[in-house]
Amino acid sequence: MGSVAHIRQSDGKVQTVEEHLISVQKLASRYGRTIGVERLAGLAGVLHDVGKYSNEFRNYLLDAVSHPERPPKRGTVDHSTAGGKMLYEGFHSKNNSVPEKIISEIVGNAIISHHMGLQDFLSPELESDYLNRVSEKPIDDFQNVVEAFYHHILSQEDFQDYVKQCEIELTHFFKQNIDKQNGQKLFLTLLTKYIFSCLIDADRTDTRCFEEKTSPTIDSQNDNLFEAYYNKLTNHLSDLNANPHTQTTINQLRAKMSQECDAFAEKPSGIYTLSIPTGGGKTLASLRYALKHAVTHQKERIIYVVPYTTIIEQNAEEVKRILEDRDHILEHHSNVVETESDTLNDVKDKSLKLAKDNWDAPVIFTTMVQFLNAFYSKGTRNVRRLHHLANAVIIFDEVQSVPIKCVSLFNEALNFLKGAGGSSILLCTATQPALDFVQHSIEKIDGEIVQDLEQVTGAFKRVDIIDKTTNEGWDTEALSDFVFDQLQDVSSVLVILNTKTVVRRLFSHIKETDPNLRVYHLSTSMCAAHRKDILAKVNEAINHKEKVVCLSTQLIEAGVDISFECVIRSLAGLDSIAQAAGRCNRHGEFGHRNVYIINHKEENLKHLQEIATGARITKQLLIDRHHDQGIKDLLSSEALTLYFQSYYEALKEDLDYFIPTVQKNMFELLKGNVGYRDAYWNKTKKSFNLLLDMSIKTAANHFKVIDNQTTSLLVPYKEGHEIIAEFNGEVTIEDMTALLKKAQHYTVNVYQHEIDRLSQQGDIQSLLEGKLFCLRENAYDLNYGVNIDGNGLMEEHFI
Repeated sequence: MGSVAHIRQSDGKVQTVEEHLISVQKLASRYGRTIGVERLAGLAGVLHDVGKYSNEFRNYLLDAVSHPERPPKRGTVDHSTAGGKMLYEGFHSKNNSVPEKIISEIVGNAIISHHMGLQDFLSPELESDYLNRVSEKPIDDFQNVVEAFYHHILSQEDFQDYVKQCEIELTHFFKQNIDKQNGQKLFLTLLTKYIFSCLIDADRTDTRCFEEKTSPTIDSQNDNLFEAYYNKLTNHLSDLNANPHTQTTINQLRAKMSQECDAFAEKPSGIYTLSIPTGGGKTLASLRYALKHAVTHQKERIIYVVPYTTIIEQNAEEVKRILEDRDHILEHHSNVVETESDTLNDVKDKSLKLAKDNWDAPVIFTTMVQFLNAFYSKGTRNVRRLHHLANAVIIFDEVQSVPIKCVSLFNEALNFLKGAGGSSILLCTATQPALDFVQHSIEKIDGEIVQDLEQVTGAFKRVDIIDKTTNEGWDTEALSDFVFDQLQDVSSVLVILNTKTVVRRLFSHIKETDPNLRVYHLSTSMCAAHRKDILAKVNEAINHKEKVVCLSTQLIEAGVDISFECVIRSLAGLDSIAQAAGRCNRHGEFGHRNVYIINHKEENLKHLQEIATGARITKQLLIDRHHDQGIKDLLSSEALTLYFQSYYEALKEDLDYFIPTVQKNMFELLKGNVGYRDAYWNKTKKSFNLLLDMSIKTAANHFKVIDNQTTSLLVPYKEGHEIIAEFNGEVTIEDMTALLKKAQHYTVNVYQHEIDRLSQQGDIQSLLEGKLFCLRENAYDLNYGVNIDGNGLMEEHFI
């Protein structure tokens, strides 16, 4: 028998090392071609598993297949270091050029890391994981591995020539891009992550296709699809505009802004703002831009990035309905299973690892958390998706919701995608943040799509902001009374508070006061399918003019197409106030209505610094307005710009993601640190032998978009029951892909202290050998979602 890369589970067929390396090289090259690093990505692909030519690995794999009842311990044979070592030994001597050394470091790091995540070139502990692997670690049978590569894949002469072509490619890439970037080493870090993404996706895709006996799709086939989508959308909009019932001033303005998006789509790719007022038809207008731009400029995919999963559910459903396609529009809510383990203990493990989870779809809806994770999180799973963000149209819906600590990282990701990635980026919101006001800013915002923005904003004015804050603050009982007072004059009331605790408390109080009133509660403790059902019931009550109250945290503020006659908002940032106002009298159907601002004294904002800071700045704007010293219209772009500048100034120390445990911010780790080089010299009395010194692994290990670590729980809400049962059965790779997709609608992210409580009560079950967890039925409630008291009510009832 010759070389062995994989042995198929179903029939024992062997994929040789050369078959796998050449196939991964082709795929990685295709992914790299998108930004002009075809050969660099291909180099990673053709070398990544060269260590599998060793006799030790061959024997290890055959032993695992021959004795499944007692397989050898996974990971005992290192097959990923050899390729990186080949590059380091061949192209990192004093005789090599700077580009050759950079190639050996960037591509070599990607190769040695493809089962664990990128390594540090130089860590805060003054260690080099990369250098230890490629220079210090002994590799058994290394010379035989190198000779096998030269014999079966590329001759030594051809390999030297291939790397020379990589050097030419890298030099050209630098000339095209390096001057556009704020920091050269940060740019090199993002380039390393991009090549790593190409390798990870190519490797996983080829292995999945071998297991499934299919062939990977090399080139995007989305041009005709986007053109068909564009025609369907414009026909839908034409039908809407032709309807005599839609001939209102607001609808005419919506049509005008939609047409502006269509015309603007012909402009070159860049970073643009789309500041359509709340209720202005932003989703379809941005889709019109995206489809026209994709057709005109041959973009490979369209990606919607939103702050909350509630927006994914609603917007994706509307888009699927209008475009008449449910097969090519992907909703990616979150990672149902958080695992970076490369240990494949059984069929389920292998199915889990290889399941298609890479954003390979024409239209994708995902969250800001997932977008940022693709660039900055640890491991291999999230970064696998990064390369699909290049040559795309990326629409950031409600862009003001970027977490404060991630603002600078977000800006640099956009700079990379525009400059190197050739993507066109749309920053959509009625409350544009001042992203050009911070130190690590978006380098250039190329224009605003909406013309006569102030005039349009004024025409969309449908509410007044009424300041009801008091010195002593509101308690639950007083707020409940105020809700009932409003119900004397209106049919629907939305109350948005800052914490789950006070929302639940108000819910219980209103329930006790009037058991017959239709009251609904929305929370991130509910799965996506549950929230969708509740919003449908609230909308039904509103449409039937029934008395209805909805209580929610801020998750309802952004992008949820629902309209109440009255909104009550607990004091928060002005952007949140404006978004809450967008849920009131959304279409102008109630004439003119009020949005009341209250300050709830029972809210504990001690650990919610961003909300507390925003509330303080908003309160000052309200005071200034009251004394005729400030801006009268708090929903104007002028007021919002002033607010965001004050907000970013107040939190400027947090913008660059400071990491207390290493006393550095993310940029100091991702750009490299001269101080670490000096300390290395003081410690070892040797110069650091690499051109790159970025602490990529350390930065990734500390990166979390949300501070409090959560765990995804699959919950037994409706179809969640069946999904849990299916995970317990026999699962193929194809089945796993479908299950992971369905399960996203039935998962809840739960904090660690809640996990501990639920575990103590026996309310959590383990699936897939501890890689997925599900909730027992008694710990889920139709009113509240996850119920850590273990007395959930799973029967339908109104309150």
